[in-house]
Amino acid sequence: MKKREQILRQRERHLYPTKIPYYREPLHLIKALDFYVWDEEGVRYLDAIGGIVSISAGHNHPRIKEKILKMLASDAIQHTSFLYLSEYMADLAEKLSALAPGTLTKCYFTNSGSEANEMAVMTARMATGHEMVVSLRHAYHGGTGVPLGLCGHSTWKYPHQPQANVIHAQAPYCYRCPYGASPQTCELECAEDVRQVIETAGPGRIGAFIKEPIMGVGGFIDAGPDYHQKVFHIVKEYGGLYISDEVQTGAGRTGKHFFMSETLGIEPDIITMAKGIGNGAPLGAVVAKSEWAQTLAGKSHFNTFGGDPYQAMQARETIAIIEDEDLIANADHLGEYLLGGLKELQGDFPLIGDIRGRGLLIGLELVQDPKAKTPAPKETSELMERAKDEGVLIGKGGLYGNVIRLAPPLSITREGCDELLTGLRNALMTLKGQSF
Repeated sequence: MKKREQILRQRERHLYPTKIPYYREPLHLIKALDFYVWDEEGVRYLDAIGGIVSISAGHNHPRIKEKILKMLASDAIQHTSFLYLSEYMADLAEKLSALAPGTLTKCYFTNSGSEANEMAVMTARMATGHEMVVSLRHAYHGGTGVPLGLCGHSTWKYPHQPQANVIHAQAPYCYRCPYGASPQTCELECAEDVRQVIETAGPGRIGAFIKEPIMGVGGFIDAGPDYHQKVFHIVKEYGGLYISDEVQTGAGRTGKHFFMSETLGIEPDIITMAKGIGNGAPLGAVVAKSEWAQTLAGKSHFNTFGGDPYQAMQARETIAIIEDEDLIANADHLGEYLLGGLKELQGDFPLIGDIRGRGLLIGLELVQDPKAKTPAPKETSELMERAKDEGVLIGKGGLYGNVIRLAPPLSITREGCDELLTGLRNALMTLKGQSF
């Protein structure tokens, strides 16, 4: 029996059924380097989804490996928690405070983006004295209690999961605009809907508004600075704090800046992050304005593993690599290059209804009919299979499961982008003319 088959049997027997692997024949990946991964049979794949939008500096970066090995050789302590001093935690907090826009200077470390968003919402509710939080339809903020309440996807919500004091406004989903507007006729009705839900679905004051600068699980839904700036002013008008969930957009992935909120010209009250900040290490973080963090003083809040030495070291070194190797500029430049190549594909394959995103966070929405925009989830799943056969691993998302998600490591080269584009073209060619 192959090792892969043994793992599948173990998973079926012992893991929750919610842990669903990609592909009809799931891959057993055992090795990784930069933007490539290998399976148990030695087959190499280009990792065009970066794990799960988590690999920023590249798999197994030599600088990170060297530091881990040095810590192990010196018997460096693995776990200390907040109760003891740790240079790694302190250095990481100082660096994130320096990178955050404006006056965000207080950090809290967690194991994941879900926990970071839990902490951010609790901070906002304490700071404002109001419990109501505005989220968006198509949003995703994590898998724990409060984040699931914030979620705007039926796929990720459970019948008995409480959703207390959360209201959902329309998302800035331009390709499927709920108002039937075009870029030429748009009057930011979706932004104005934030005001309407505050005034009609709650007590008229809010604790917070939370948004991903680009909505990840929702299908890389992107909106410009005008939307974000208008919503920011509405949130302030009704007493709320603005939370920017940069779990996927942070760490320079969208180009221009380390945090996309700065690119959008807004200064959030709180930023949350995870995934790319740790380059694969289980680390999440909150960075907030001091006056809001201070409202929690006098109470205790504990995270057993948040900011432990190895994870904090890896996150701090990841940031240093991103800066030293100019990976934000690389994401910006190669993102534009990829967009150009993808638009050429769109001209040849009408299955691609929309292309959106920034930097190395790009979504392709697949549709059966470009005019009717009928979602094509079966074709999306099949394209993933065909791309895998071409040696390219991609992701998917969206409410209908019809959006291909591309998020390769920020270290990808132009040659890697060409390999990605060629793999997608070949995969699309094998789909052309087939019925589903």
